[in-house]
Amino acid sequence: QVQLVESGGGLVQAGGSLRLSCAASGRTFSTYRMGWFRQVPGKEREFVAAINWSDDNTYYADSLKGRFTISRDNAKNTVYLQMNRLKPEDTAVYYCALKATHIAPYQHWGQGTQVTVSS
Repeated sequence: QVQLVESGGGLVQAGGSLRLSCAASGRTFSTYRMGWFRQVPGKEREFVAAINWSDDNTYYADSLKGRFTISRDNAKNTVYLQMNRLKPEDTAVYYCALKATHIAPYQHWGQGTQVTVSS
């Protein structure tokens, strides 16, 4: 089993920054890619960013490129999401997820961390 624990959420003013962390534990040796998603009540969960575990490939939602940066620390089994120039519309619960292969869906999810951006 894989456990994912997010941290770093909170309340920030518009224009501010936050860095989310997601620590993975358990059977992480088969990690292919880790990603961040977010969800607002009443809306579908949306993709934010992802990073491959064994190369430098990163992926972003087009609307977030330039403001959000995903990175990883393989030694700590941790992935980060640096969020800059935050906007009220970035308010959501942010989830970390892990997939074991290129074609597999994201099978493992964290519990989520709330990010609230005040105007």
